[in-house]
Amino acid sequence: MENHEGRAYRGVEEVKQFPAVERRRNAGKASDREKGEVAVFQELGKALTSSLQLDQVLRTIMEKIDEFLRPDNWSLLLLDEEKQELYFELAVGKASQALRDVRIKMGQGIAGWVAQHGETVVVPDTSKDTRFFSKVDEKTKTETQSIVAVPVRFRDTCLGVIELINCVGPGGFDPRDLKLLEALSDFAAIALENARHVKKIHDLTIRDDCTTLYNARHMSFILETEIYRSQRYNYEFSLVFIDLDHFKLVNDTHGHLVGSRLLAEIGNALKAHCRLIDFAFRYGGDEFVLLLPQTSKENALNVARRLHKLIREGVWLEQEGLNIRLTPSLGVASYPVDSRTKEGLLHLADEAMYLVKNTNRDSVAAANMGILPNTATAESAG
Repeated sequence: MENHEGRAYRGVEEVKQFPAVERRRNAGKASDREKGEVAVFQELGKALTSSLQLDQVLRTIMEKIDEFLRPDNWSLLLLDEEKQELYFELAVGKASQALRDVRIKMGQGIAGWVAQHGETVVVPDTSKDTRFFSKVDEKTKTETQSIVAVPVRFRDTCLGVIELINCVGPGGFDPRDLKLLEALSDFAAIALENARHVKKIHDLTIRDDCTTLYNARHMSFILETEIYRSQRYNYEFSLVFIDLDHFKLVNDTHGHLVGSRLLAEIGNALKAHCRLIDFAFRYGGDEFVLLLPQTSKENALNVARRLHKLIREGVWLEQEGLNIRLTPSLGVASYPVDSRTKEGLLHLADEAMYLVKNTNRDSVAAANMGILPNTATAESAG
């Protein structure tokens, strides 16, 4: 399966508590506090405009929350849109390590409620609020007495929640502090949205629109990287080229939109039948390529046989009532036994695939070996 690129910042396990700073509440003149707040916004504004690095902006926000509000613990939870769960992206305080794998369902607990409703919540006494979710305390072995939670929203979309634990004093939570916290959450939302846009733009440059697999341009980069890695550590790796036989007939019979949906369905099937370390690419047209790191030629041929069987025995677009069947032609080449260069490997894998296409199709061939005997018959029998 394709490697998934990590998020721009992951800090639950890395964040350390900041040095103690005297809390600015009633201690100094109001004008001193105002100057401090202005400085905060200037600093955040510079961070947002001078860098698209999410970690830099979030770290600045962390520092200011710690400096001005001094909670026992505080965290930034982000929303996993697919699973509709909150996870701890950042956590500061004694319980931060224990929060690494905790997930909170949408609507669950104070944070889940805030994410679902998009409203700020101040809970001076958690024992009197039925929304409080005690399971997190049980896991972290802490005692949450009060919570302040604000949504991190961009326009009408909730991206996450900032949650402060045990920072409500005897007189309640200062409205001015709450305004500051909400302003900081707005900066966090802008930073997160910027990061999302940067990731989308990056994905557009390396992924194929139709199948969402990596594209040929990115394949060239990954192949160069894999050659370097394999040279350094004395690894083998293999390429499998896949061409769909008579695919033009699908377009001619059903139209190009159906053809595109068929390519997407086959692309998803290829990803599902690969390992996490493998890469799947759409090479162009109806051609796909798999890069199999740390895979010998013999093992790659076994993979090619399985994929050959998967495609030729599959019934495609079945849910749309089309029940399309087709066969593939596959070619395999391996590093270093067949070639030690990017160009050589691509040429040999492509040449092996075309050897199949120019004979009977519906089979597997390997560089310097030719067509594997009775591939289709053997796979059908197996």
